[in-house]
Amino acid sequence: MRLSPDEIIFWQSGFFKLNATIVFTWALMLVLAVGAKLITCKLTTEHKRSRWQNLLEIVVTLIAKQIEEVGLAHPKKYLGFLGTLFLFVAAASLCTVIPGYEPPTGSLSTTTALALCVMVAVPLFGIAEQGVGNYFKSYIQPTFIMLPFNVISEISRTLALAVRLFGNMMSGAMIIGILLTITPFIFPIVMTALGLLTGMVQAYIFFILATVYIAAATRTREPKPEHALIT
Repeated sequence: MRLSPDEIIFWQSGFFKLNATIVFTWALMLVLAVGAKLITCKLTTEHKRSRWQNLLEIVVTLIAKQIEEVGLAHPKKYLGFLGTLFLFVAAASLCTVIPGYEPPTGSLSTTTALALCVMVAVPLFGIAEQGVGNYFKSYIQPTFIMLPFNVISEISRTLALAVRLFGNMMSGAMIIGILLTITPFIFPIVMTALGLLTGMVQAYIFFILATVYIAAATRTREPKPEHALIT
């Protein structure tokens, strides 16, 4: 039983390997890019719109609403990054119904790459919102002793993001593989449907956690009001 699409090797030359994770990741990115181009090439503001445009507007509106509800006041600034994360993880799960397809999120290398993207994006958005000095000052608040703990927190939550997504995606694939060997086909079909639901939930959780981290990094501290002089 394969535990990861990394184990499927399509081509190898010495140290270099072309495995299923790389192939399916780039194939999925190509599908998303082409799909986005096709859907957005004929956008209109008229009352009569295509079904694809209606679907696109619903998805974008829901994602933007979720970003705003988490605490980011201007969701359009973060929509490109966070929306892409959600759509990639969700599409990777939905494509599991295709025979022979292995979701790239079932590989620890892919989930680590996604978590590293979040790790890099958090300080970038934080610096853009607060400035370099104010952002890095938060690492030594309320005292400079907190600096190593805050750094460890950044690293540990990145690892947690990667391992959580990888573990849930891999466990679903393993359960389906086990049921295929010991039960009739109807049970794996049911589990596949549940796997699709689980994949969407994991995409939502990953998206929400990334949004929360960015919201925390971009939060500006309001100055304390001056106390009125008592006369």
